[in-house]
Parts: sequence; structure tokens; C-alpha cells
Amino acid sequence: MKKLFKLLCLATLIPAAAVAQTNFPTKPITLLVGSAPGGSNDTFARTIGRHMQDALGVSVVVENKPASGGVLANALVAKAPADGYTLVVLSSTFTTGAAVRDNLQYDAVKSFAPVSMLARGPLLITVGNNTPFKTLPELVSYARANPGKLNYGSSGVGSINQFATEILSDVAKIKMTHVPYKGMGPAVNDLMSGQIDMIIASAPSLLTHVNNDKIRGLAVTTAKRSEIAPKIPSLDEYGYGSGAVDLWWGVLAPAGTPDAVVQKLNTTINKIINSEEMKAFFLKQGASPVSMTPAEFGAYISNELARWKKVAAMANIQAE
Repeated sequence: MKKLFKLLCLATLIPAAAVAQTNFPTKPITLLVGSAPGGSNDTFARTIGRHMQDALGVSVVVENKPASGGVLANALVAKAPADGYTLVVLSSTFTTGAAVRDNLQYDAVKSFAPVSMLARGPLLITVGNNTPFKTLPELVSYARANPGKLNYGSSGVGSINQFATEILSDVAKIKMTHVPYKGMGPAVNDLMSGQIDMIIASAPSLLTHVNNDKIRGLAVTTAKRSEIAPKIPSLDEYGYGSGAVDLWWGVLAPAGTPDAVVQKLNTTINKIINSEEMKAFFLKQGASPVSMTPAEFGAYISNELARWKKVAAMANIQAE
């Protein structure tokens, strides 16, 4: 009788769980962001959140947890209940950070359920107006003849800026000196004033200055030209396509989140990002929407992590 009672209990619980997944969501969803308000992760989260709220019929709240390059927000989501109500909106720094840090409170692959990529965008390769370089080949030629003489800025050790520059240096067979900053703002100011020679950074950080002739744009870090900056040549045009790097943004849930919940979130987000309104929004932010299945996004993250670990070992990039 006891066994029969247990079986009957299980039989009633399984349909209830299935119904809960089918009816998801039934309460507010929280989007965690590992940076302060105003950055691209925060901007994307708030815009996507408003549209998710309309599409899903529940409140979507954005909470900023700016600490340790996003590590705190990531850790909180990794430890949250696996029910789809706590998500994290993050970017490429998620994989570059994981490539150089051994003391994370989570596994970048095993601790999360990939939900959806949101968008991708190019980085811009730029130099100061005080430099003589008008094209990327001119910079490469000088750097080969003068190893370590050119310096480049980044937003910090282990940043996507440093990784992108080091992978370009490897492909082009050059050596430059890294000057890390505490943020891209000070680095860009020093580029414009001639204190450093080069920066590779996002379109929102640099494109306005390029368009205003305050710095020079030599290339975009994508294999093909980008609609974000169609007049600037691509890496592939110069024979450095293997050094292509994309900035990306996406959404993760805790590992173990039911497939039905992940799929509903994925379908909802993909519909949102492919609307004409969102395409225009992303373009202004220097990005383009990218639809992926959860499995495709998971594979993308794994490949990115493996790539950046190789670059970190090659360039001896270590966490501060």
C-alpha cells in the first residue's frame, strides 16, 4: 500500500510540474546585469525587458550588480532556482573573464542554461591622429619593424579589448605594448591626446570620434564589412580574417532550468529582437540582432571560451 501511495503521489506531481512549465511565467522575472546602469548590457537588458513584459504578461525587473566584471551577477544566477525567473544579461566579457580566472564561483559552461543570443557587433581598430598610419597594413608594417614600440589601450587586463588586440597581433605577427585602463573612457581620451597609439574597442565607444575625425578608423574586427561602419574596411580585406572578433550579448538561466521554459524564453526573445523596432535600436548601439537556438548559443559560448583560453596562454594574459 505504501508503494502504491508513493506512485499515486508521483503521478499527481508530474502533471503539476508539466502544467507549471507550460503556464510559465506566472510571476515577475528578474534580469540581472553585472555592470552599472548606462552600459550596453544594462541598456540591452532594460529594452529587452520592456518587450518581454509585454509579450509574457508579467513584470520584468532589471537589477544591476556591478562588481568584479560581472562575476557577482553571474554567480547569483548560477545559484538561483532553476525555474526561469532569474536570468542574467551579459556580453563577451563573460567568456574572456572566464578564460583568465580560476577562482570563479561558477563554471562558465556547466553552471548555466543558454537561453538566447541577443546581438553581435564589431570592434573598431583605431589609431590617434598623431600617428602616421592611414591603413592597417601601414600600422602592421611599422609594428613589425619596431617590436613593442607601439602601445595600445584597453579597459583592463582580460578585457575583450586586450584579447582582440592580442589575437590580431598574433595573426599579423606583430608585438605591441599593452596599457590597461580602468574603463574605456580614459583610454579613448588618451588616444585622442596622443598618449597611446591604438585602441580596439566597441563601435559605441569609438565611432563618433572616428566620424568627427578625432581618431582614425583603420578596420572593423569582423571578417566582412559591418553595416555599423560600412566605409571602414574589414580584417578579411587585409588578409587577417582569421583574427576576426565579434562583441556579443546574450541571456543565460541557471543550469537545470526546464527545457520547456528555456524554449519559451528563447522563442519570445528571438521574436522581439527581430522586430524592425529592435533592429533599429541595435543599429544605434553598434550591433545587429542574432537569433540562435539554446543549443547553438551554448556551442557558441563553449567555442568562445576555448578560443580565449588559447589566446590567454599565447599572450600570457593573467587576471589581476
